[in-house]
Amino acid sequence: MGDAFIRHIELLGYEKRFFPSQHYVYMFLVKWNDLSEKLVYRRFTEIYEFHKALKEMFPIESGDINMENRIIPHLPAPKWFDGQRSTQNRQGTLAEYCYTLVNLPHKISRCLHVVNFFKVRPDDTNPVTDSQIKKPEVFLLPKDAKKNSTDITGPIVLQTYRAIADYEKSSTSEMALKAGDMVDVVEKSESGWWFCQLKNKRGWVPAAYLEPMDGPDESEEQDPNYAGELYIVQKSYTAVEEDELTLKEGDTIEVIHKLLDGWWVIRKDETTGYYPSMYLQKAGEANASMKSELRNRSAPPRRSTIRNAKSIHRQGRKQISQETYRRNSKKYLQSRRNMKEKFQNKANVIIEKNEREENKAQPAVPPRPSKDLILNRCTESTRRKIL
Repeated sequence: MGDAFIRHIELLGYEKRFFPSQHYVYMFLVKWNDLSEKLVYRRFTEIYEFHKALKEMFPIESGDINMENRIIPHLPAPKWFDGQRSTQNRQGTLAEYCYTLVNLPHKISRCLHVVNFFKVRPDDTNPVTDSQIKKPEVFLLPKDAKKNSTDITGPIVLQTYRAIADYEKSSTSEMALKAGDMVDVVEKSESGWWFCQLKNKRGWVPAAYLEPMDGPDESEEQDPNYAGELYIVQKSYTAVEEDELTLKEGDTIEVIHKLLDGWWVIRKDETTGYYPSMYLQKAGEANASMKSELRNRSAPPRRSTIRNAKSIHRQGRKQISQETYRRNSKKYLQSRRNMKEKFQNKANVIIEKNEREENKAQPAVPPRPSKDLILNRCTESTRRKIL
């Protein structure tokens, strides 16, 4: 697919944090070339240091040699003390800076310095906090306050979803919902937890409690892949429902259907069932921070377990039974075995046929000599008899 690069950066607002001391971080929604959208947090001092390094890497484009050649945007230096007012007033400048940055020539906008700075860090997903200290306060940038320049690129339009049932949060990182609440989805995680914002609140919400405004979202789900993808179990889980599987850490399984609610259909030997996707890791990939994240968050609820869900759509979601998964999976495995046996049998037939043809091969019969050649080589008595 090629090297990763950023297609768009949108400033969502800023967050006031109180640990280890009071400070402010900006929230950016970064859209990558693989269509993924990631939420990252950066302090302005970090952004300014990044900006200075970028200017040193490209002295011509930064105007150090000739100001007429400058294309890298300006960015004001941090103040001696950055309070909430300066943090808020700087949002428009930062939004315009990000818009200009991603639209610079590829040698700048796609260089490793830019790509690495906006990659997700461990503290973006699990910020360091202290339960005894006041929780962070979030200030979202109003939609009508966006600069016209950011609208030119077609900034990311967050999808609006509506809650189909009441949801009570179980941790401070989650957000409670009432049936009918309309939220903007900032990030869709394969774990089944989606990061949403509702007015001035934000937090993780189970995808199973949300449906889009324009119709059922089964079109977003991938089709089953009965060939399966190899994954390793990172956390044990004991089945609660009949159609779930009980597995232990270290087991190797095959994922055959990835569902939006974070409960994937997997295959262990010849048995299929549901398992939390956040407890799985693709074979061959390393993620040191995954286990610590698993300890801090539980598996999201499944769609099928939401009782009396007040769905806004009359059209039911497409359902695939476990028997269908199992039957198709066995069919795939059997067809693969049959194909292998057929290929092997065909190869054996070709070998046997070649061996038989080699055994039957006879010496070639020489051509019959012509009459003139016979007369030229025969004896005198034979020539008299012929003539």
